[in-house]
Amino acid sequence: MDDKLLSTKEAAEYLGVSKAFLERDRWAGARIPFVRVGDRKVQYEPSTLKAYVKSRIRQSTSDNGKAQKRRKAK
Repeated sequence: MDDKLLSTKEAAEYLGVSKAFLERDRWAGARIPFVRVGDRKVQYEPSTLKAYVKSRIRQSTSDNGKAQKRRKAK
């Protein structure tokens, strides 16, 4: 991918999610950063999408990405 900004549809295809997922993400606080162009147009940087994907890599299905608290021994 080059430095061309991607539309919501193109970003959704790249991530394997729906356009609605990205729209909800923007309303909920945007875990995936986006670029607002003008008043209405929303686009995504390919490098930002790649970084988001890398941040979601897990070693196990039980790994939610948060640091686990250690239990105190009794």
